[in-house]
Amino acid sequence: MKLYNSLTRNKDEFAPQDNTVRMYTCGPTVYHFAHIGNLRTYIAEDVLEKYLRYSGYDVKRVMNITDVGHLTGDSDDGEDKMLLGAKREKKTVMEIAKFYEDAFFADCKELNIRKPDTVVPATSRIADFIEMITVLLEKGYAYTAGGNVYFDTSKLDEYYVFSKHNAEDLEVGVREGVGEDSNKRNKNDFALWFTKSKFDSQELKWDSPWGVGYPGWHIECSAISLKELGPHLDIHCGGIDNAFPHHTNEIAQSESYLGHHWCDLWFHVRHLNDETGKMSKSKGEFLTVSLLKEKGFDPMVYRYFCLMSHYRKVLVFSWSAMENAAVSYDKLVARIAQIAPDGEIDTEAYEKYDSKFREALDNDLNTSLAVTALYDVIKADINGATKLALIASFDKVLSLDLLAHAEKKRVPEQEPKELSGEEAEIEAMLAERTQAKKDKNWARADEIRNILKDRGIIVEDTPQGPKWKRI
Repeated sequence: MKLYNSLTRNKDEFAPQDNTVRMYTCGPTVYHFAHIGNLRTYIAEDVLEKYLRYSGYDVKRVMNITDVGHLTGDSDDGEDKMLLGAKREKKTVMEIAKFYEDAFFADCKELNIRKPDTVVPATSRIADFIEMITVLLEKGYAYTAGGNVYFDTSKLDEYYVFSKHNAEDLEVGVREGVGEDSNKRNKNDFALWFTKSKFDSQELKWDSPWGVGYPGWHIECSAISLKELGPHLDIHCGGIDNAFPHHTNEIAQSESYLGHHWCDLWFHVRHLNDETGKMSKSKGEFLTVSLLKEKGFDPMVYRYFCLMSHYRKVLVFSWSAMENAAVSYDKLVARIAQIAPDGEIDTEAYEKYDSKFREALDNDLNTSLAVTALYDVIKADINGATKLALIASFDKVLSLDLLAHAEKKRVPEQEPKELSGEEAEIEAMLAERTQAKKDKNWARADEIRNILKDRGIIVEDTPQGPKWKRI
């Protein structure tokens, strides 16, 4: 298996030290709902984890939950995002964290994203952060200034390890989200611990050797990973926007703390953009799994949409692209529903098509080619039992609920019942809404849904078409 390694900028052979893959995933900052751009990254990471298991590895995957310390600026400026969320909703930070962590994992469940083996909230590991910062100070890699603790990047032979960044990238006004911090010795130094001398409004604070305060964002992932996965990491995952400065800073502090190379392979997923550019939660309304469902899209359609593109390519979202994905997914499920489970599994044919599937994913996790291998099975001149066994096997990795949805299509139609006047009117409105969606008239489709909702009618979109029920 070869994966693109952001650190070497090459496709490297994936070769863990033993059969257990130690995998770390940067988790969400739980101050708001995850948008579907965030979730594209977790879908790609989910496929990677499941394919590693499919290939015979044991995988120990750890994810953090950032519930403190993630500031709005790249250069240790601005408020903590968690505090902003608490102010926005007039709740405590911990209430915000619990609500949005639960919402995140609910979205993951909708998208068949497996929950990592270990999930660690940052607020539960303050002692570990303090211990790591203490060692960095003792080794001379950190310093105190203005009541805060900073990592001294001038002590490194190389700081910008992922790309051709340079010190000017952290000049005020050059990079969005960079402010001036006069406490720093160097522009690219970063905070390990903040005290009340900087953020008096911070709700969550802990005692430390440097004063009452709270950890910086970057130290959290390093300390949690080292505690849960040990001094050597096989693979670290995240969105490409985390490569700098977050992952750059993780490498700096982790290798300075350990005194040796830390992580072998860095797996970064490119952005999902809308037609106006990169998705952002600061734009007002943003795209969520709930909004997709409100628009009538099964979450599996979004997962399918993501898998049809390579994780290292920018993917552009539009409602018309989603509509095309829905049509393609529905046709795929319909073709699977037509396969009769006849005969016995042909071992030779099974291994042939399984090899094609593995070959696609061994080549830098090429999910679109893996889906092509799935179509090849459906079209192949082999018996139904072999086809269904292969589809079930492939879906352990793709996780598109193919057989479950195909089974629903096989359910025999019931005799149509005679409709009352109101029921006939509702069915007519649903038919009009379906046509509006086909015409991409989303405003009319939403209007019909809202009219029915006001009348106490809830509409649920299913692979078999819209269903309705009374509240």
